[in-house]
Amino acid sequence: MVIWNFNNNERLIMSSTPTQNYTEPEYEGRITLITSTGSLELRNLTLNDNGTYGVSIAPVGEPPQVGSTRLDIYDVVESSSVSVFCSFSGSSLSFLWMNGSSEITANDRIQLNRTDGGSYLTILNVTQYDQGTYTCHVSNPGSSKNDLMTLLVKYGPENTQLSVSPLQEDYEEGSDITLSCFSESRPPAEFTWFLNGEQLPHSGTELKLMKVQMSQKGSYTCRAFNHITERDQTSQRTIIVVSGKSEKCMLLLSLLLIVIIINN
Repeated sequence: MVIWNFNNNERLIMSSTPTQNYTEPEYEGRITLITSTGSLELRNLTLNDNGTYGVSIAPVGEPPQVGSTRLDIYDVVESSSVSVFCSFSGSSLSFLWMNGSSEITANDRIQLNRTDGGSYLTILNVTQYDQGTYTCHVSNPGSSKNDLMTLLVKYGPENTQLSVSPLQEDYEEGSDITLSCFSESRPPAEFTWFLNGEQLPHSGTELKLMKVQMSQKGSYTCRAFNHITERDQTSQRTIIVVSGKSEKCMLLLSLLLIVIIINN
């Protein structure tokens, strides 16, 4: 049997027995139990996941083994700096910082500083690629422990793209057109739309032009805005609207008559 709880039994996370598994509703779809080790994988982290995680593992016919670990979550804005601290009581301490399975070493952006009983990891000019889980492994000849720190990075918008469906050189009057805007951003970007520089009374990732009119032709712009980073980015597409089929047919017929008259 495996039981995981949050903040000293403040909240049950999940339990697993040979005959039944239970997961708290708020963790549904966010956790995976590694049955071979009893480890818990937690995804889509938020600041509410900050805290201490306790586990009780009771093999059949044996007394339970208990343990705990702390997860600290830092939410920062891209281009800022962040410093995290790992401490342990004892002497002859050895500290090792890991990012995933890779050892962290000091460079022009990363600083590692020792203090009495602790170690600081400082990341300068944070980028979105620094997001992830960091482990501080502390040990001495008598014991060891791991502290987990997760770094979440707010960034963007970046790579903003405006696409049009269906994709054509021009559109007949009365056609249906969908403009879609995509941007990489955390938190998700807010979108506003413009036609020939004038803001439209519409927001969201899609702008639908139903039975498009000649007056709706021109340059469309979507603006992606991140209210945390206070950055924005735009993308543009030009929509060309032409007269309907009947008018085009009349024009072709007129041209044909002119040709016939000239030939005669």
